[in-house]
Amino acid sequence: MLVVGAIALGGASPASADDDVQEPDDAPAVTLGVSAGPSARIDPNGPLVTTITIVNGTDHTLSVGSASLEVNTTPLADAATLDAWLDTGAFSGTFRTVATEETPAVAAGESVEVSSIADATELGTLAPGVYPITARLTGATTDDADTTAWTPTASSVLVVAAAGQQQVGVLVPITATPADGALLSADELATLTAPDGMLTGQLDAVTDTSAILAIDPAIPAAIRMLGTRAPRAATDWLQRLEQLPNDMIILQFADADATTQAHEGQESLLQPPDLTPLLQPDDFPQSGATPTPSASSAPDPALPDNAVLTGVAGARTDILWPRDDVTAADLAAFTGYLGDDATTILPSTSFSGATRAHSAVEGNSILVMDAAASDRLSTAVELTEPVDVARALAGAAGHLFFATHSAPTVLVGLTRSETRSPVALRELLSAFATPGISLSSLRAQAPASAALIDPVGSTRPAALTTMLAGEQRMQAFSSILEVPALLMAPERIRMLRTIAVGMTDEDFTAAAAARAKHVHTILNSVGIQRPKPVQLITSAAPLPVWVRNDLPWTVHVTLHGLPSDPRLDIQRSTQVEAGADGSTRIDVPIEARVASGDVRVQFRLTSATGVAIGSTEVADVTLRADWEGIGLGILGGAIALLLVFGLIRTVRRKRRDGAGASTKESE
Repeated sequence: MLVVGAIALGGASPASADDDVQEPDDAPAVTLGVSAGPSARIDPNGPLVTTITIVNGTDHTLSVGSASLEVNTTPLADAATLDAWLDTGAFSGTFRTVATEETPAVAAGESVEVSSIADATELGTLAPGVYPITARLTGATTDDADTTAWTPTASSVLVVAAAGQQQVGVLVPITATPADGALLSADELATLTAPDGMLTGQLDAVTDTSAILAIDPAIPAAIRMLGTRAPRAATDWLQRLEQLPNDMIILQFADADATTQAHEGQESLLQPPDLTPLLQPDDFPQSGATPTPSASSAPDPALPDNAVLTGVAGARTDILWPRDDVTAADLAAFTGYLGDDATTILPSTSFSGATRAHSAVEGNSILVMDAAASDRLSTAVELTEPVDVARALAGAAGHLFFATHSAPTVLVGLTRSETRSPVALRELLSAFATPGISLSSLRAQAPASAALIDPVGSTRPAALTTMLAGEQRMQAFSSILEVPALLMAPERIRMLRTIAVGMTDEDFTAAAAARAKHVHTILNSVGIQRPKPVQLITSAAPLPVWVRNDLPWTVHVTLHGLPSDPRLDIQRSTQVEAGADGSTRIDVPIEARVASGDVRVQFRLTSATGVAIGSTEVADVTLRADWEGIGLGILGGAIALLLVFGLIRTVRRKRRDGAGASTKESE
């Protein structure tokens, strides 16, 4: 007999002297929870042990009372009635009290747990099935102004099944998204792999369980790319991961969705960029022959390639876990991507009719997850309150019972998440993950024929086409860099994350729009600042032009100048090295060929490969080169007049001096 408990906290309205007073939904209340553990297996003739939790959310002490456990001897018919019972409490049939326990007083804001035991005699004979159960509190009051009696109830299900009847494989995806959308930084890795970090919590939860892990290879790549700079906690985490005996599969890099790529018409899966140019040689140990004393330099360090950076020891690479809107044509494309042995993981909602854990569509191998149980389990691991976790696990247990009616082995998969509770995940795996269930054992089963449901149209393929076009424009633009991979590698990873499987439709729409805006920003990050009007009063002078560079790297461009009139001669091209995050001044030599006039000079930038960079800008130049000749003539005339004036004064002075001397001699 398998028993799984859950709670219902809603509807815990007090029964008071004034029944016409309706308590608001958020008013302090007394609530109840019931749990028999996530997977409490008992002998068919053994007792049922449950824990009833009483939570006093009021500001007053709750008095002693009585808690009763009731079982409905009519089993739930199917998964739909199970959901209706857990979600709304709707079910017909008669409940029978099987146990009653006295409850202690509960202080304001506190909670207590009461164990309740029902032996086989009280339970009666229950055939295998899923049964509704409830817990009810009576006789407990709070000593407020008007003494209030509280009668909350909690709902759950009891799954009766022979031990070992269910064989369950649990898929657990492990992903992590960096703040900048590219690769996890050293600081992010240090936080995620710290003792209380998210990745550490996930690894702790799956250790010593039979969980099947699905790893985003961007995580080990981020760790290994740091070389000796990688945080010790991160390298230890990766070592622990690779030493686990669990079955593992490798997701697409950044968890990129293969279905979107197939719908877009990709002939092969989009690959991660070559990460080698992003490596720092100093972060990796030297290798090769020891240099002789006369050697001019040390040997190049051995830098790992993409296969080494992204690999996970023992992980399978022949399995895809894409979004669920898959067609038969997509499955054929997947075979082209991975080879004839490719297997695709899909939820049961992608198919019409019954399926088994291992199915086939037109000869293509499929591993089918039970969608309802997967959803319940995915909800459970996001919760932190034990009673809330128990409720979600109860629903999953019921769905797994119904799923095993058609086949003894069931596969479930958790949704992509980076907010799972390690405690809830551990509890889930301990309760449901059956030792010995592996991908190989599932694929070894004879596949059942299945038919796919035609999926609803999606905007993702068209958005991917737009993103790929933007990537091509950025690829051409990146020729302004000495190492184009500095720009292109992170941008490819960001694009792959935009089409990630775990991206909801709403988030994808926002991410695709943000992606288009980001590409536009990058393509306009280098350009010419609008020149100011220039007055040229000499025949030759430098014309200042400012090149703006918003990128964090130095860029190399060619500045081209073209005058609108042959009256102005200009240096047609100038090589420019523009520093990162700033503006660089370029003095372009110009020379006037005639006296005066107004000329417009068109400036534009290109990369070394001739790609246009930024927009064209125009400088207005006013020529007043004849002012130089006029000015020189005036200046020359002024100097000549000064010389003549000085000469006249000198002659007059000498004449005066001579006349004075003659007068003195005559006297």
